[in-house]
Amino acid sequence: MRTFKPTRSLLAGLVLAVSTSAAFAAQPTPFTATYQVSRQGEAMGEATITLKSLGNGQYEYSNQIHGTSGLAAMLGANSNDVTRFRWNNDAPETETYTSKLVALKTKQRTMQVNWDTKQVSVNEGKGATNYAAVPGLVDRNTMSYALGLALRSGHQTITLPVGVKQRVEQQQFKVQGTEAVKVPAGSFQAQRVTRTDSDKHFDAWYVPKQYPLPVKLAQSDGGDLTLQLVRYSSP
Repeated sequence: MRTFKPTRSLLAGLVLAVSTSAAFAAQPTPFTATYQVSRQGEAMGEATITLKSLGNGQYEYSNQIHGTSGLAAMLGANSNDVTRFRWNNDAPETETYTSKLVALKTKQRTMQVNWDTKQVSVNEGKGATNYAAVPGLVDRNTMSYALGLALRSGHQTITLPVGVKQRVEQQQFKVQGTEAVKVPAGSFQAQRVTRTDSDKHFDAWYVPKQYPLPVKLAQSDGGDLTLQLVRYSSP
């Protein structure tokens, strides 16, 4: 019987493939994603989500929504959420988060996380609220990204520590099954994920092997909005 012996070149190729996969898993890949935003079935704007590296294991994740039609356009409604996070244990950990919403009036929120003292400080212009940070802390801006990374790793039930105004919420999510979804970016067989620890409506459809963000998201928190992926690009 002939025994198969892998050649040196084949072994080198396998080692390279494994090391390349490990490197990919060890750090996030920058991207730009554009979404169509609607409210109660009516188109209202466009969202652009970007992730870029700042070097030294730090990243900036931004989500900008521009009102382009209907009442949102009339009011000049725009929002800009920016998170700077560090990459720790193959997951994002928030360091700073700023949120600015402009419509009839301006609303702002800032979050600072001091990982040396393990303290979070949140300020909406009326004085800071402080509470203890926990490992793996993310904010409401990066929550959907952290969720997509967990799904990519194969998790079906996920708990994320999300820093909100006065505390850390241990938000719980579960994959409910696979559904056919059609959005401007195409048709997908996507995993539908729901939040299970709150009566706030949250449904997100992910194709985790392809994108770290949902191809569609519908939630009641923040204005009962639905986002549908239009295009996604990565270097």
